[in-house]
Amino acid sequence: MFEKKLKPVAPDHMKIQDRFWKEYMELIRNHVIPYQWEALNDRIENAEPSYCIQNFRVAAGLEKGTFQGMVFQDSDVYKWLEAVAYSLMWHPDEELEKTADETIELIGKAQQPDGYLDTYYIINGLEKRFTNLMDHHELYCLGHMTEAAVAYYKATGKRRFLDIAIGYADCVYDHLGMEDGKIPGYPGHEVAEMALCALYDITKDEKHLKLAKYFIDQRGQQPLFFDQECEKNGNKCFWDDTYMQKQYYQAGKPVRDQDKAEGHAVRAVYLYSGMAEVAARTEDQELFAACEKLWENIVNRQMYVTGAIGATEHGEAFTFDYDLPNDTVYGETCAAIGLIFFARRMFEITKDGKYADVMERALYNGVISGMSLDGKSFFYVNPLEVVPEACEKDYHKRHVKPVRQKWFGCACCPPNIARLLSSLAGYAFEENEHELYVNLYTGGVLNTRKNGRENQITFETDYPWNGQVKITIENQEDTEFTLALRIPGWCSSCSLKINGEEVEAVPEKGYVLLNKVWKNEDNILLEMDMPVRLVEANPKVREDIGKAAVMRGPLVYCLEEADNGPQLQQIYLKEEPKFCTEFQPELLKGVVTIKAEGKRVSSHGWEGEGLYRTYTGKQFEDAELKFIPYYAWTNRTPGEMAVWVRV
Repeated sequence: MFEKKLKPVAPDHMKIQDRFWKEYMELIRNHVIPYQWEALNDRIENAEPSYCIQNFRVAAGLEKGTFQGMVFQDSDVYKWLEAVAYSLMWHPDEELEKTADETIELIGKAQQPDGYLDTYYIINGLEKRFTNLMDHHELYCLGHMTEAAVAYYKATGKRRFLDIAIGYADCVYDHLGMEDGKIPGYPGHEVAEMALCALYDITKDEKHLKLAKYFIDQRGQQPLFFDQECEKNGNKCFWDDTYMQKQYYQAGKPVRDQDKAEGHAVRAVYLYSGMAEVAARTEDQELFAACEKLWENIVNRQMYVTGAIGATEHGEAFTFDYDLPNDTVYGETCAAIGLIFFARRMFEITKDGKYADVMERALYNGVISGMSLDGKSFFYVNPLEVVPEACEKDYHKRHVKPVRQKWFGCACCPPNIARLLSSLAGYAFEENEHELYVNLYTGGVLNTRKNGRENQITFETDYPWNGQVKITIENQEDTEFTLALRIPGWCSSCSLKINGEEVEAVPEKGYVLLNKVWKNEDNILLEMDMPVRLVEANPKVREDIGKAAVMRGPLVYCLEEADNGPQLQQIYLKEEPKFCTEFQPELLKGVVTIKAEGKRVSSHGWEGEGLYRTYTGKQFEDAELKFIPYYAWTNRTPGEMAVWVRV
């Protein structure tokens, strides 16, 4: 019942060709992957050094030096290699593959005889390994290595990286667990759980699944391992002096007893993704029920309209239900990516479109906002309201940047974006032998084998700028299968035609299920109305009372100072505004902009130096407002930005 019913379409089976996502994927391939390789090698001028490759060279004995950078620095090259693997699937590149192979060889040279591989401890002293699982990220690095190794094996068929990852996984299995002589520990930063499940799918070695399940089952059990580890090894838990304590790590109580998303947001959604993976493979109803409760808490009480999660800079964490400040939000790019990971796994188990709705919301808004349109700068934090001067001078907003940065000392987000977008096909389309689910609408050509017969399916669309999708099926033999077309939650009206004949579009759990014998040149036309709409937040969200967000299709829109002048807090939308949309091909690489009738608080009488006066009623001046897609903000002149607007 809880097994996965669908699996992602492999990137080499879908050639994405539409204007929107094709450009992003080529940007990743041509600019982001090469740029990040330069960053990993400390060759980006005026950017914070990474030290990542240098650490591996030191650990491999190829040069002398000390460990530098973050304790988890190894993971940056693993995420880069994963992005490379997916890119090679849909665009073979001999030079890039050669660079990747050489990097893998470097990684292998640093590996210890028993399989251990973490440059921090190899350089600083192996006698200290596995003594601070709470904070030192050895198992986090294992997770990202494993995910990259699995992807690279699928892309190239080469086992070298896979065998390195197996060696480290087996080393961890030999040292961690409840058996005599083992350390009863688990990851401080989760990701190994879902990675080990992916490894198990390749190796079919039960100990890989057993280790993933152990990490899930043991987490939060009394007595708390992290407390014991601190006492034994003299470690200090910073978070013990905060309200979160060990729930910062989602380790304050057993995972099956957790029903609210708490603590570090990225850790949380990585854990929940791993929980869903283990539940699917072990038919664990109780574990899956915990996933459902945590999901509902996130999306109904702790998620921003952009799909961002993590309300506070303190611990990069969730706070409490309905606490969603716009100008001090953390909203880490990695957290939105992690939410997509969680959503896809829940969807694969349930085939419920509500998970794909959130996947789409986060992707189009909370994720791609994290990268500039030229792929050369990045956001770690994704605010919904910005005043540049406040970012500079208000201590509590110091984490919010008004412009994207070239690189970060803690550079988890840029390679995370690259690996997600390089593997986009697997999120857009999922399948089994008899069904193809279309989760995200993107143009291109997909090759799929259904009921033993080959089918080529062409998708033509200008999504997200309009809601029309044309689908053509080509095959040599008539083939019966189900084509499941997602009707997004934002869509209130649509029409559907097969070979020119209108058919009723009645969604089941968010999908119209078209089951028939498909013949060569059968065609489908789906047209989803895409009006501009105003969205309001639950009145328990204090920060958004009296305000609305503008959305069109999957996109959240915002006001920017470049179009509307400064002091955006003075702007109001009219109660029932008239919206006008226009596609502007030369603006921000081509976007649909929205103009609306609005008003601005009058400055009449405030020309002097006074700060307060007797209230005499609201006075407004008419103003024409211009909204742009949120993901594209601050790609022109830096300035103020706001998503939520007074009404």
